[in-house]
Amino acid sequence: MEKVGFIGLGIMGKPMAHNLLKAGVDLTVCDLNQDAVNELVAAGAKSGSYKEIGESCDIILTILPNGAIVQSVLFGEGGVAEGLSEGKLVCDMSSVTQTESTTCYDRLKKMGVGFVDAPVSGGEPGAINATLAIMCGGEQKDYDRLIPYFEILGNSSLLIGPSGAGSITKLANQIIVNLNICAVSEALVLATKAGADPYKVYKAIRGGLAGSAVLDAKAPMMCARNFKPGGKISINHKDIKNVLATAHAIDVPVPFTAQLFEVQQTLKAHGHMDDDHGGYVQYFEKLAGIEVRGNVEEDA
Repeated sequence: MEKVGFIGLGIMGKPMAHNLLKAGVDLTVCDLNQDAVNELVAAGAKSGSYKEIGESCDIILTILPNGAIVQSVLFGEGGVAEGLSEGKLVCDMSSVTQTESTTCYDRLKKMGVGFVDAPVSGGEPGAINATLAIMCGGEQKDYDRLIPYFEILGNSSLLIGPSGAGSITKLANQIIVNLNICAVSEALVLATKAGADPYKVYKAIRGGLAGSAVLDAKAPMMCARNFKPGGKISINHKDIKNVLATAHAIDVPVPFTAQLFEVQQTLKAHGHMDDDHGGYVQYFEKLAGIEVRGNVEEDA
């Protein structure tokens, strides 16, 4: 395998980097959080600056909070691009807009450097368990070069189309995931207010058409009032803002997503942005004047 640089050791990136190390990848890491860097170095990684990673690594993976940070890390002063040379490959696994991805692709292509946008779905559990779904945009040869690493990080990857296709797929994914969480929230609030145990309601419906990965991941958290983030509302707020901007730019009405954004805005105003997005239930609880609580201990 080639030498790999990994930039971004947050909720998703840190376990992803650990999985690469466990698979024997020659890894150099960088993050503003020095404690996270030290943890990876203790596990066998090397540490380097953005520029040093560009110089020393053949493949550079990034997973960062937003597109502006990606652009800064790659192209800012002391950035990765200052160390890159022809034949290297950058893969951005952040959730950004299609335009932000194609900008990276175009700038790096002029340097003879490949670029693949490859955002992921699966949240912190998927990052830890290496079961991420990876959605890619770029050139076939660059995607093929990344497959061995995608196989370490996830259980599925697909090249959807040219540069930006991965990012637009992630935005579509975020519409479905986030609106699904809101639907689960609304349903469990209804069940609770009507006097049913919401956890038993969840167990009763999970095997039918209402069953989904979102239902299984979020309903137990809601019933246990566990909003420890695997996917923060703040990150999903950013993604949904990107959905709206992209949709408006191409004249696609997204009325449900627009309402979702207002749900997120309300939770932001009430200080819930660091909660897991299962915390959307708190919006619906406030409307109904009830809290969702279920007897999850019986399955513990």
